[in-house]
Amino acid sequence: MGRSRRTLPEELLLLALDPTTGTTAQPQSLDLGLAGAQLVELALAGRIAPDGDRIAVVMPRPTGDPTLDSALELLRRRGSPVRAVHWIGGPRLGLRQTYLSHLERCGMVHAVAGQMCGVLPTTRYQATDTAISREIRARLDSAIRTGVPPDPRTAALAALAHAVGLGKHLYPGNEGRSSRSRLRDLIRHDPMGGLVAHAVMDVQNGVSAQPRRSPAATGRQPAVPMPARRGGMARAAVH
Repeated sequence: MGRSRRTLPEELLLLALDPTTGTTAQPQSLDLGLAGAQLVELALAGRIAPDGDRIAVVMPRPTGDPTLDSALELLRRRGSPVRAVHWIGGPRLGLRQTYLSHLERCGMVHAVAGQMCGVLPTTRYQATDTAISREIRARLDSAIRTGVPPDPRTAALAALAHAVGLGKHLYPGNEGRSSRSRLRDLIRHDPMGGLVAHAVMDVQNGVSAQPRRSPAATGRQPAVPMPARRGGMARAAVH
């Protein structure tokens, strides 16, 4: 996998990064979303595939991306397909900071040191090239505005953005209500993105005991639950 293309976890994180405050929206659910975005990126790279509500490794060859390859190796070691909700709900300590540090090394953000309450050291991240974030946002806006089915990558990004609750960050207020609704509807355009997005929402809502029934088994389209309500903006602290 070449580095000329940004990965879905990177794009999701850039979407969540507030260009003014340097903080990330929905930090707790964003961690789940980044784990889910890794699964979608590995699927797009042909390394994993959905097996019902589970994820199966179909090609263990490394992608060349260290963070993705670490996730791929963990999946391979499981030896059998793992439920997406269990994978996403597992411990992912430091995943957001890993991607923030990666974006900094790539020159897409730069770190700004500060203090919380005048005591606790914090680090905010400012985008160094806002054109990249604008291009990512434009893809979502185009899919929402035109109604044309987006490519799988954009559809998955939209599904993940909805799942982690970025809708109100991207399209705030009453004037953004219809855009938030259409963002949610884009979830149906990519099966893997939809599977992962539903798993992210299930983890947030504490629904992980029973496997999700497939639409084919029920004869109905699955309902799309709304993401759990979370806090607003929060700083990414460096310990």
